[in-house]
Amino acid sequence: MMEDFETILFQIISYVGSARSSYIEAIEQARFGDFDKADELVKCGKEQFNEGHHAHMGLIQKSAAGELQAENCQMLLMHAEDQLMSAEAFGILAEEFMELYKILKEKSIIGKA
Repeated sequence: MMEDFETILFQIISYVGSARSSYIEAIEQARFGDFDKADELVKCGKEQFNEGHHAHMGLIQKSAAGELQAENCQMLLMHAEDQLMSAEAFGILAEEFMELYKILKEKSIIGKA
């Protein structure tokens, strides 16, 4: 049971870490004016985030059903949930930055960086 718990935690960390990386790269691509690539990266980030979110929900369901005992993995659980929240925030910021860069480019305030 403990191995299942740890495996799920590492899945969450892996998925949302990939999502966060995609979001950060999307901001960079938008800054350079490649909005198609930025959109693609945000889409990829959302898919990865959703995988992590589903793994987290499965963990919560198993825990509520008494199928998992988490006494020895509290720090890892906190890290996984922190990464989940961080990735969600980066996703929101990526979309906002992309819109800002589009507006700045449309108004000719910035060109290709």
